[in-house]
Amino acid sequence: MKVVTFGEIMLRLAPPGFQRFSQARSLEATYGGGEANVAVSLANYGEEVDFVCRLPKNELGEACINTLRGLGVGTGFIARGGERIGIYFLETGAAQRGSKVIYDRAGSSFATMQPGTIDWKSVFAGADWFHWTGITPAVSQGAAEVCREAILVAREMGLTVSTDLNYRAKLWKWGKSAREVMSDLVGLCDVALGNEEDAEKVFGIQAPESDITAGKVDAGHYRYVCEKLAERFPSLKTISITLRGSLSASHNTWSGVLWRSGEFFTAPTYDILPIVDRVGGGDSFMGGLIYGLRKYPGDPQKALNFATAAACLKHSIMGDFNAVSVTEVETLMAGDASGRVSR
Repeated sequence: MKVVTFGEIMLRLAPPGFQRFSQARSLEATYGGGEANVAVSLANYGEEVDFVCRLPKNELGEACINTLRGLGVGTGFIARGGERIGIYFLETGAAQRGSKVIYDRAGSSFATMQPGTIDWKSVFAGADWFHWTGITPAVSQGAAEVCREAILVAREMGLTVSTDLNYRAKLWKWGKSAREVMSDLVGLCDVALGNEEDAEKVFGIQAPESDITAGKVDAGHYRYVCEKLAERFPSLKTISITLRGSLSASHNTWSGVLWRSGEFFTAPTYDILPIVDRVGGGDSFMGGLIYGLRKYPGDPQKALNFATAAACLKHSIMGDFNAVSVTEVETLMAGDASGRVSR
């Protein structure tokens, strides 16, 4: 059975290394986006996965599709149309200077899609899992409506539906608030993921005594967040939260928690220094979590540990996609964080 993910993939343009936008005389071009990042992770782990979106029928759209195909992601249900691919510009931070993202995605092929564009029953034939993120309904009203359309068909066909809350303040501009839209959509899901702030920013649920800017992200305090989300959304049977302690742009601590039907699990904490590229860290966690929940259905702790280790490794890899194998993740899970040369 396959996994299906749905969202916008963008052209990522970034100054080389740690240059600022004002210094750059060239930009490195790659591709990335929350749901595509999850799909690539799952393909790396040997899962059958289809990524669904809408891209322009031009050379940039073709290059994007070819990139995904080369990474083992199914692209047969990507719709073609619209005028342009969405773009995001990334300035990578270091030490006490944080990273910056500038979006250029208004009017993109994905943002202008409408219900009826995708034949979801055909997409979900042979699938047992559907994943979307809170970025998708933030892009435009049309994207939000297509997302809801997909979720309803997925539920009708018996798929597990997962979401990453992924709050993006810069995107919620089309008229409705994140809370209004996401309350409806999350209420139709089985699995939810958030970072330390997502539940607070979207639903007003805050962990007690937390201060992420000071690196204070006590895992136990996030049980409260999970339980409050479960109370608000009874359909959620599994809730996970990533825990990032930001000591600087180059130095983070990293862990996660998972709540499943009243049981609470905590992952090991990793100390990540230096960070090569943290963009896509949460997506790599989600990809690892989906894989773990499917591979170890009776062992939530192992699923959580796999997701946390996978996302830890992503911080060492440039680009949105997490280019790691199951063996590499399992090696870190087993306690080998030495980074020694493999000969």
